[in-house]
Amino acid sequence: MADAQSISVATCRTWLGDGGEVAFLDLREEGPHCDGHPLLAVNLPYSRLELDILRLVPRKTTRIVLVDGNDGVAQRAARRLGHLGYDAVHLLAGGVAAWSLAGYPLFPSSNVPSKGFAEIVEIGSHTPHVTAAELAEMQRAGKKLKILDSRTVEEFNRFHVPGAVTCPGAELVHRFADLVPDPETLVVVSCAGRTRSIIGAQSLINAGVPNKVVSLQGGTQGWRLSGLELERNTQASLAPVSAAAVAAAEPRAAAVAAKFGVRHIDRAILAAWQREAAAHTTYLLDVRTPEEFAAGHLPGSVSAPGGQLVQAIDRWVGTRGARLVLVDDHGTRAVMTAHWLKQLGWDVAVLDHAFAGAVLAQGPGEATLPLLPAAAVVPIESAAALLAAGAMPLVLGASGVFRIAHPPGAVWTTRARLDRLPAKLRDAPRIVVFADDAAVARLIVPDLAELSSAEIAIAEGGVAAWQGAGYSVVATPDEPPDSERIDFIFWNHNRHDTDEGAAQAMRNYLQWELDLPDEIEKDGMSGFRIGRA
Repeated sequence: MADAQSISVATCRTWLGDGGEVAFLDLREEGPHCDGHPLLAVNLPYSRLELDILRLVPRKTTRIVLVDGNDGVAQRAARRLGHLGYDAVHLLAGGVAAWSLAGYPLFPSSNVPSKGFAEIVEIGSHTPHVTAAELAEMQRAGKKLKILDSRTVEEFNRFHVPGAVTCPGAELVHRFADLVPDPETLVVVSCAGRTRSIIGAQSLINAGVPNKVVSLQGGTQGWRLSGLELERNTQASLAPVSAAAVAAAEPRAAAVAAKFGVRHIDRAILAAWQREAAAHTTYLLDVRTPEEFAAGHLPGSVSAPGGQLVQAIDRWVGTRGARLVLVDDHGTRAVMTAHWLKQLGWDVAVLDHAFAGAVLAQGPGEATLPLLPAAAVVPIESAAALLAAGAMPLVLGASGVFRIAHPPGAVWTTRARLDRLPAKLRDAPRIVVFADDAAVARLIVPDLAELSSAEIAIAEGGVAAWQGAGYSVVATPDEPPDSERIDFIFWNHNRHDTDEGAAQAMRNYLQWELDLPDEIEKDGMSGFRIGRA
C-alpha cells in the first residue's frame, strides 16, 4: 500500500471550496482540537478512528485530508484507513500549525461553524432578545410568559432557568401549540449560551407563530452572571404531542419550506441516490426524538435529533459536499431543520411521506463498525493474576478518572501517545490494558505491537470492574500532568461550574461567541448562504 500523499494548506482550501466531496478530519483528541482548529475540520480522534470513520465518511473513495499536530499520527491513521479500503487519503503537510502559519485563524471550542452561524443569523435577522435581569423582573411582575429551553432534555435536567420547560430545538414549532396556546404569551427561548437560543427563537419567528418571541441573552450563563440561581437535577421529559399541535405546525412549516426553498423528495429519488453510493454520499438522518427513532425507523437511517443536527452537524456528517436527506413523520421538524442546514451551506432535502408503507426497524440503530483487531480479553481475576506475575497495567480512558483511581503501577495513555510510553512498559513481557470501552482497547493492539513485543491482554470491564471486584486502586492527583491530558477540554472548561471562578470563563465564552462573525469572515471558508431562498 502506497504512502498517503501530503498536500498544502492552499490545496486543502481549494478542495474545501470546490463543491466536491471532501472530508477534512482533525485526528487530535478533543482537548487540542478545542484549543484551536481550522473552521471546517471535523474532530475524529485517532483513538476512535476505525469506530467512527464509516459513519462519518461512508464512501471509501471520498477525498480525505488528515490533520494532526505534526507528530506522525496522521501517517499512522492513513495506514489504518488504507487497511479499511479508503483509497483517497491525504495528509495536511505541517499539521495544524501549517494552517496558522499560512495566515488562517484557528478556532477554539467545538461545533464552531454552527455557533458562528447563529451569531450571523441574529445580526441579519435582528433576532430580538431579553436580558436575564429583564426576564427575572418580568417573572416577579407576573407577566404572562413561557420559557422554552431548546437544548436536549438531558442538558435541561442538569440545569435550567427556573420556570423553563424543555423543548429541544427541532421540537419548537412541532409542539408550539401545546406549549403556548395563548397568543398573548411572551415566548423566551433559552439555552446554555447563545446559539440554540438564537436559532430557536428565529425558528419560531420564521414559522410565523402569533406570539412575540425573544431569545434569552446569554442563556443560563447570562442568568448566573446576573446573580440568579438555576434550577438543577430535575427529571423532565417530553410529553406526547397532540394532533392539534401537529395540525397547527404543518402549515407553518410549509410556509418556511416555500420561503427558504427547502427541497422535498420522494422514496424513488432517495432510492436512486442510494444506488449512487459509490460516487456520491447520501446521509439519511432521522430528526425526530431518539425515543421515536427507537420505536420505529427506516432501515439505514441514523438518529440525529434536528436541533442537535443544526448545533453539531459534525457529530453525524464528516463529508462536505454530500447530500443530506432528513426523515420525519409529519415533516415539520425536518423542514425546520433543513431550512437552517441549507443556510449553513449543505445540500439538504426532506423525504416526503417517509414512513408510508415502509417496513420499519426498531431499536437504537446498528453502528457500522469494521472488523476490529483480534485481542485476548480476560476476566478481571485473570488480569489480576497476570499483574501479580509481572505484567504491566496500561489504562485507556478519561485522564480525570485515572487520577482518582487506577491499579497500582498503571500508566495512562491514549492511542495517539503510545510512542511516548516509558521503556519499562514497552519492554515488559506482558501488558494488561484497562479501558472503559473494549473496542477502543482493541484498536491499540496493532499500534502497540509495532512498539513492543509484549503479549497483550485486555481486562474485561476495565478499571470499574477491577475496583468492583475489590482489587486495590491508587490515586495520583497530579498524574498524568495537565500537559499530557489531551483528552480533556481545558479551553473555558469551567464555565458551567458553580464556583465564583466560573464567572470570568462565562464572560469570556459569551464574548467569544459575539466575536465569531468577524473571525469567520477572516477565514472566508464558511459556505454560509444566509436567508437565500
